[in-house]
Amino acid sequence: MKAALADLSPRAALWRPDPGRHNVAEIALHHAWCVRSVIGRLTGLTPEPFVLEGEDWFQLSDEGPLGWPEIAAVVAEQQRRLTTVIADLGAGRIQSPLSERERFDLVLGITCHAVYHAGQIQLLKRLGAA
Repeated sequence: MKAALADLSPRAALWRPDPGRHNVAEIALHHAWCVRSVIGRLTGLTPEPFVLEGEDWFQLSDEGPLGWPEIAAVVAEQQRRLTTVIADLGAGRIQSPLSERERFDLVLGITCHAVYHAGQIQLLKRLGAA
């Protein structure tokens, strides 16, 4: 995900291939929301309020409440938090209400989610450049 989002201009991040289709910014923020949810499940803590109200998918445009730099920062921060939680769980610094198998499944799932959406982002970048 990090590589797919690197060096992306605001124009490219908010470019929509067709009405009703997601842009890169929406996919990235959706992933950040999902990462936040996984962190909550791994820790058993109520997730912090998200940067926008709502769930899962957010419609974003040039006129929206967040610009691309802020969205990219949210994605990076959620990924950093997830990495810290996984490291802390592995080192025994924090406990999870989930079994080891459930934790594994969640981490594998969010990793696959990132790979899937990174592929979508790469495709959108290619389509937008055409």
